[in-house]
Amino acid sequence: MFRWRLRSTVLRRTPAAKRLLPLSFGTRQVTPCEVSAPPLRAPFSTRVVGDEPVLVRDFIRSALYDPKHGYFSQRSASVGVLGRSIKFNQLEGRKDYMEHLDQIYRQTDISWFTPVELFKPWYAHGIAEAIMRTANLSVPLQIYEIGGGSGTCAKGIMDYMKLNAPERVYNSMTYISVEISPSLAKIQRETVGQVLSHSSKFRVECRDATDRSGWGDRQEQPCWVIMLEVLDNLPHDLIYAENQISPWMEVWVNKQNDRETLSELYKPLEDPLIKNCLEVVNSAKKPASPSGVRLMADTLWSKILPRPRRCWLPTGCLKLLEVVHDALPKMSLIASDFSYLPDVRIPGERAPLVSTKKDGRSSDYNSYLDAKGDADIFFPTDFWLLERIDHFCSGSLKLHEDASSSKRGKKRRTITLDTSSFMEEFGLPSRTRTKDGYNPLLDDFKNTKFYLSVPTHNVK
Repeated sequence: MFRWRLRSTVLRRTPAAKRLLPLSFGTRQVTPCEVSAPPLRAPFSTRVVGDEPVLVRDFIRSALYDPKHGYFSQRSASVGVLGRSIKFNQLEGRKDYMEHLDQIYRQTDISWFTPVELFKPWYAHGIAEAIMRTANLSVPLQIYEIGGGSGTCAKGIMDYMKLNAPERVYNSMTYISVEISPSLAKIQRETVGQVLSHSSKFRVECRDATDRSGWGDRQEQPCWVIMLEVLDNLPHDLIYAENQISPWMEVWVNKQNDRETLSELYKPLEDPLIKNCLEVVNSAKKPASPSGVRLMADTLWSKILPRPRRCWLPTGCLKLLEVVHDALPKMSLIASDFSYLPDVRIPGERAPLVSTKKDGRSSDYNSYLDAKGDADIFFPTDFWLLERIDHFCSGSLKLHEDASSSKRGKKRRTITLDTSSFMEEFGLPSRTRTKDGYNPLLDDFKNTKFYLSVPTHNVK
């Protein structure tokens, strides 16, 4: 889910408003064993973290998705739904568009609008066209959407199929939304139900998509899975090393004795999901040539100028794709998300933005530990790493394979496209162009990409 940032054409999750917090922030002393956050300011401290330490991914999951105290439970009503589509062709240009968007935000007091909402129905129509060109239409079309938001994507895709697909394709299709939020599930049913013929083909399963039991028996028929702005909100883990040559340790979140302060605990690397994800991450990096001189230099610098290392691992993405590939082995995937984020204050590779909105103003936190259910936590997606995870979960990437097995054909064909490239190929860019030629869908989404992955029979 995207929000706007006015100072450049880069998108981030903040409403169309000026940034009020300074970008500089103070440093904190870090000991080898723990790092403390400032005292908690929101009333969620005793609820997001219990009496026992939790892994960072479990802390993030609670801060975002706890049914009573999580951010999306608290703020689900702030996900915007436009009453009518924006008439881009009637706007003069970028200034006129931004003023129109700012007016919408002020009138609705909405925290954010997703791109599928801002550009409806054209954004969803582009996704539908990509499915139409790639799907095997000789079998019933089955689509799963994970995290369907307000249901605008589902309705847009089904509208497109009704108007453009062969009648038998629309009549036999099913569209299943897997939604963890009960309030959003209700909104989705209402949105799709605006077209009576859609209702019999659409259903919402209110459950956690990462829970394998919710998917039931393994399904061998081809299908599509759509994930729009889902990866950025999936829980991540954090690993830490004292210096350049120290081994990685897994990070846990713990309460201090005062019960009002959260801190990090560092433990030896033992969690299987973290270890698997780290192996995939390492496999995605180009192997460095062994060098005794380089090792000696690193050892020397680690003693003279020790530099702590922090790395965020997309363990939530790994778990989700493991589950989906196991449940739907012949699924095709379309995912869209941030490729990078501006103004990130939190340290570490692939670090998130943690942002909250109060009294109509957005502000960023300096620590993820400040998120107690009142702040959004969202991560950039490393699309090269996403491809590796996808291949690993499908079984075509073996982390410890020999030379002969590495020559086997891949089980999936994948491609990553900039949002503008994707929409120029599959969408109708003329529909989102203003009078002077400015096109926000093509011109402003510079830090978002689409990932497409389809199964192949090129396996010996």
